[in-house]
Amino acid sequence: MSFCFYNLKVKLSYLLCIATCNLYAQPKIGIATQLSHDSTLARSGYDFIVETVGNTVSPKITDADFEKRLAIIKNLKTPFYALNIFIPGELKLVGPEINETALLAHTQKVFERCKRAGIKLIVWGSGGARRMPEGYLRSKATQEFINIARKVSEQAAQYDVILALENLNTQETNFINTVAEALQIVKQVNHKNFRLCADIYHMLRENEPASVLLQTKGYLVHCDVAEKENRTPPGTAGDDFTPYLKVLKQIGYAGAIVLECRWNNLADEGQPARIYLQQQINKVWK
Repeated sequence: MSFCFYNLKVKLSYLLCIATCNLYAQPKIGIATQLSHDSTLARSGYDFIVETVGNTVSPKITDADFEKRLAIIKNLKTPFYALNIFIPGELKLVGPEINETALLAHTQKVFERCKRAGIKLIVWGSGGARRMPEGYLRSKATQEFINIARKVSEQAAQYDVILALENLNTQETNFINTVAEALQIVKQVNHKNFRLCADIYHMLRENEPASVLLQTKGYLVHCDVAEKENRTPPGTAGDDFTPYLKVLKQIGYAGAIVLECRWNNLADEGQPARIYLQQQINKVWK
């Protein structure tokens, strides 16, 4: 099978995933983990996998090693859905150390490789890169971030990649800590390739109510989830995600929900976590 045909198959699978979510109005469940866990994920019943930029398409990866990763992606049992950890911490998005030339060179290479791998979605968290220096004006950081996000979104559009800005709690960064804040940034960037990710774990950590999601219709393209206290997999502590799921259903959310957790043993915990979350989804989408 030629790689061009494979790319077409990946695109069709991606569109089919979205279409199926719309048809049945129930989110598919994926997981953020390493590609090496592919067989475990397939046995555990996950619909797709999310990996990091650093492990797959980073400019730091040599061309030869990238070709090896492409071969792995091509033969995955669990479909590749998206990437996360977009910008490395040394490439600052706000503050006096911004190097726009280096940053845009990084993102350009990422998008070029995404195109070759058939990757259509990148979650933009990158807490270290967007952290404000101590005492820095939030208004200045906001404008700097908006300016660079517009330029990166223009690049992304050339390669048919959607960026999803993620809320991160205050223990991970000091900038864009809630879905409400992220949504305002998305609206100000105002670009079709710059959308929103709602991470329910970070919402729980910041005590952000599910009702905030009511405002995200038309912008929300991705959701992450984990339990509140220790970022454990669903079912470990028994967290109830249904208040958030109910709002997702109410707004007609047609994306996916990804488990981004701390695992002790993925082989043992993966399937029970998926089943636990699926039961809550079934309860809401009954």
